[in-house]
Amino acid sequence: MNFLGNLIWFIFGGLIGGLCWLLAGCLWCMTIIGIPVGLQCFKLATMSFWPFGKEVIYYNSGVSLLLNILWLLLSGLPLAIGHLISALFLYITIIGIPFARQSFKLARLALMPFGAQIIYRR
Repeated sequence: MNFLGNLIWFIFGGLIGGLCWLLAGCLWCMTIIGIPVGLQCFKLATMSFWPFGKEVIYYNSGVSLLLNILWLLLSGLPLAIGHLISALFLYITIIGIPFARQSFKLARLALMPFGAQIIYRR
């Protein structure tokens, strides 16, 4: 079921969301200081391309809090707003509700990507 959900997701919006994450990663990698942030964006782009069957677990650390604040101010809000708008459009129909949940998961991840670990479910 995850494969079918991921395939439909990729065709109807996951490609655009993933490309936005890749663009953010490329912009961050243009600076030497931003390379670790850009690499995190590339990892999260794969989550945005194929979100079904993956779960996000958050853990706390002082460094991740500082990076999340910097990320939120510079890149997180536009990505989160894009995923929220996508989720609202998906919630209009009953068949779109599972996809809207994935979009909300990605919006939360866009707000706080550091200190998050992606777990693969079977």
